[in-house]
Amino acid sequence: MSWTDERVELLKKMWGEGQSASQIAKELGGVTRNAVIGKVHRLGLSNRATSAGAAAAPKAAKAEAPKAAPAPKPKAKPAPKPEPKAAEPAPAQPPATVPMSPARKAIIPAGQPLPPQPSANEISPEALARVNEVEKTAKKISLMELTERTCKWPIGDPATPDFWFCGLPVQQGKPYCEAHVGVAFQPMSARRDRRR
Repeated sequence: MSWTDERVELLKKMWGEGQSASQIAKELGGVTRNAVIGKVHRLGLSNRATSAGAAAAPKAAKAEAPKAAPAPKPKAKPAPKPEPKAAEPAPAQPPATVPMSPARKAIIPAGQPLPPQPSANEISPEALARVNEVEKTAKKISLMELTERTCKWPIGDPATPDFWFCGLPVQQGKPYCEAHVGVAFQPMSARRDRRR
């Protein structure tokens, strides 16, 4: 569809009459409401009188002799806003602690879902003993010292300065050392057998 001179004149006429863009689009045919609005803006027709009465009212007001405008009434002063009270600090609450197995020493912040944890009867005593021995010889590295080749097993409370990561060499394809892999990744059948 192209905007021929006849179609543009019809658009101008209908727009001046106060027709909506949808009505104009329907009358013209083959054009959308948005196309009509775009053409109106390109032609500079966007300012129009919404009705004949509204257009005549400003002209009538100009024709009359100017009358003295009534003095504006003084506005009542708004009531003073109460000053905001200083926010009282909320009483400090200790972080929620969750009893965990010795192999998983971490504190989960309050409101966070707990990760699935193996219970003490799910972890073999040998694995726990191995983890305790490994943690005694761990490198005790910080978060900034972690690499793809260091064990990322967290130990301690992250909110305290004595929090650290294991740091021993990782098992191939895993994020943890051999001892921590033994605790973190257990076959489903082995866990199912221990529950019985």
